Amino acid sequence: MKGIKLMRSKRLIYVLTLLLILIAIVYFFFYKKDVWNIGSIRMQQLAPWLESLGLFGKTIGVFLVFLQTLFPFVPFVLVAGANVALFGMKWGFVVNYVMSVVASLVGFIAARYFVHAWVEKKLSSKPTIQQFNRKLETQGFLYILLGRLIPVIPSSAINYGAGVTRITLRHFILGTVIGKLPIIYLESLIAHDLFHFQDYKGRLMILVAIFALLILLGSLFKKRLDSRKHTKKVPPRSRQSG
Repeated sequence: MKGIKLMRSKRLIYVLTLLLILIAIVYFFFYKKDVWNIGSIRMQQLAPWLESLGLFGKTIGVFLVFLQTLFPFVPFVLVAGANVALFGMKWGFVVNYVMSVVASLVGFIAARYFVHAWVEKKLSSKPTIQQFNRKLETQGFLYILLGRLIPVIPSSAINYGAGVTRITLRHFILGTVIGKLPIIYLESLIAHDLFHFQDYKGRLMILVAIFALLILLGSLFKKRLDSRKHTKKVPPRSRQSG
């Protein structure tokens, strides 16, 4: 009986959290437009500078996506927005998606074959990632797919963490290629609409609400992983490839 009440209480908390997020989105959308303009201004400063460099600037834009995927140093939407401004929505999305997938593969291969021990040491103090990696041991494709679709843990952590598990290369690539497609498109579209706020502010609110919902789902999934942190440790990995 207590267990049922506890579950109902948690569900109520989750629903209230979602409502608060949506209320905050509406509030900032209608009453705090400067919040949206901050991101727009930053992209408007970065994109013209890159564009002024011609082909070299576009090359930098492409490389920034690659670098950001391996070592997140700025929000992805900032880099995505710069490329959308440089290449247009269609090709900007293609650049963001392809380079993000390529960089994810590079991070995975580096962790598996070159910096395996260093990655294991770094992840040893991160219980959530360890729990995620345990799931990769048995349901690799599914959890890579989920990890890409919803913000459970940082994308770079998934890349490196997967490299020290027994997940096959084939499952990693499939989960990444499929999972990153909708989320990169969503982030590129948000960046595009943020850049053209006055023309797309209605759609932008819907897109941000969707993204907020994904963050909430990721938070719930993360809590579920954290609740299992006392499960058995991952057994030593034997290298496999797909």
